[in-house]
Amino acid sequence: MRKLTYTMNVSLDGYIAAPGDDLGWTAPNDELFQWWSDRVAATSLALYGRRLWETMSSHWPTADQQPDVTPAQAEYARRWRDMPKVVFSSTISTVDWNTRLVAGDAVTEITRLRAEDGGPMDIVGATLAAAAMRAGLIDEYMTVTHPVLLGGGTPFFATLDNWVNLNLVETRTFPGSVLLTRYETRR
Repeated sequence: MRKLTYTMNVSLDGYIAAPGDDLGWTAPNDELFQWWSDRVAATSLALYGRRLWETMSSHWPTADQQPDVTPAQAEYARRWRDMPKVVFSSTISTVDWNTRLVAGDAVTEITRLRAEDGGPMDIVGATLAAAAMRAGLIDEYMTVTHPVLLGGGTPFFATLDNWVNLNLVETRTFPGSVLLTRYETRR
């Protein structure tokens, strides 16, 4: 069985995007950027919701070809492009860059993917992760918390019907007072 981790940048008050889907507050320092790049390299399959897919795919597929690209950004772009991805959407019809589109029931497909042999999977995007949370499919929650209060926007955590008990397994501080916390689901 594959491990499914929900991981994203999060504001201190629990949002992954400010109102208007603004992600400007998430600009990582070099050490954090390298951590994200290494995370992408270690992920066997990434599961995306449509909105985050559109944000990522509008930049990273060609970011390594931009004139002002840093070596770290070029490495991340290549890793992101090469990483197998699944996008869940009923409103788009095509995807590129080592990606497969699923228009059917996300929970059914995530359950199937999780039951397969293989390496770890990351799920990104609040709406998609909310469905997986409610179905009890997430094995690990990883937040990269930035010291900013957004006051609203897209929440990291969905409204749940039942509690999800967790065990803290890792903390790490990055420059700029950014805090990584990693929790495993207690089953």
